[in-house]
Formats: sequence, structure tokens, C-alpha cells
Amino acid sequence: MAVTISDVEHVAKLARLEFTDAEKKKLTHQLNDILSYVEKLNELDTSNVEPLSQVIEGENVFRDDRARPSLPRDDVLMNAPDRTDEFFKVPKVIGER
Repeated sequence: MAVTISDVEHVAKLARLEFTDAEKKKLTHQLNDILSYVEKLNELDTSNVEPLSQVIEGENVFRDDRARPSLPRDDVLMNAPDRTDEFFKVPKVIGER
């Protein structure tokens, strides 16, 4: 699936970014180059490779759970693009297509 300029515009809108037409064209080309490079992975024979859940062995390191003061609400909401008096206001995403 190739990336189109409208795909770049859609992602830019979601990320609240603005690009010139030249930047959109360049990003479209770069993203398509990345996807074609990643597509080369489909050429590999992985039939004899064991599935992994992690690439390296590791273990969880837990810390003690301690109550700490949170940030002041006004400071947290200061850069919110949309808000109510106390909460972030976000668009509805469940049930929309």
C-alpha cells in the first residue's frame, strides 16, 4: 500500500503539524521509500525461525509504589488544545468511522 499526499495531510492534521506542499511531497516519497525497504522483509524465509516475544532476555524490575504529589491542574492543562475547567477535552473516537 503506497502512501499518498492525502495520507500525509491526514497524519499531519492528527499530529497538529503543518507542512508546505514541497514538504508533503518529500515526506510522501520518504515514507514510500521506507515502506518499500520494510517490504523486503517479506522476502526472508522464516519458516525455521522460532517465534519470539522478546528479542533479548530480560526481567521486570519493579519499584516500590509510593504516593507522590501530582502536578498542579492548571500547569497540566496549560497547553491543552481543548479543555473544560478541569479536564482535557478530546473528540469522540468510539463508534465513529
